[in-house]
Parts: sequence; structure tokens; C-alpha cells
Amino acid sequence: MPIAGQWTYRSYLNNPELVDGDANRALSLIFGEGVFALETPTPDTVVGTLDMGGGYVLDLKGKITRDPQGPTLVAMNGYGRAGSPTDGWEYDYHAWPGYLWPKAVHQVPSLLGTTIRAKPHNGEPAGVTASFIAVRQ
Repeated sequence: MPIAGQWTYRSYLNNPELVDGDANRALSLIFGEGVFALETPTPDTVVGTLDMGGGYVLDLKGKITRDPQGPTLVAMNGYGRAGSPTDGWEYDYHAWPGYLWPKAVHQVPSLLGTTIRAKPHNGEPAGVTASFIAVRQ
């Protein structure tokens, strides 16, 4: 599956409690949302941005590891931009393509993964993790 392209990104806090139909509790689990714009300048590299709107942008760079007997791994580091609201931010992302069902109807390609806040920022500690889903636009 090609990695390059636009992906709608949402990350979720890893809270195992059920939301029991409470929409506000469900929304409170969203950790981040935006658009991955990814390019693959070589078969094993990925670059791009995570644009969360309002000037909140991370510049992404990483690598793609393809295992002929296993899943493809996309590992990226996201760096905040100097002078922007993300100045000093750093996040790491690991993702795998979602399984493409042979008999699926209108399946949208996805990337499934986890992220970690690699450096503290805005009074929040490093080490916070979340799961994410990105779906191709």
C-alpha cells in the first residue's frame, strides 16, 4: 500500500474505560486531530507534515521498513516549528497499514499506530502515549 498522500489523523488516549454511549466522554478521549501530508522521496523514507490547524504543524521525517514476510512499518519523528505554537514539540509515531480485506466493499486504506510525546511542552510531560488511526483522504 502506498504511504504517500493525505491522511486524516486522529489519536486517542489509551483509556480502557467504556464511554457507555456518552458522546462527551468519547470526545474527551481524542488526543489530537489533523492531516498527515506524506511524501516518500525514496522507497524507504517518508517526509511530510501533521497539520492540526491554527498554525499547529509538525514537520515529519522517518523511514519505511518493508518486511516481505510481515507488515510494513512507518516510523516518523515530528518536530515543531520555531516561532510557531509547536515550537519545541517533538513526537514519535509508529504505524502499520491496516489490513486490506480481499472482499471489502469501499474499504478506505488506513494507518494504525501509536504516538509518544518525546519531549515535554506547555507544562505537559514527555512519555504520554496515544493510539492513532489515519485514513486516506
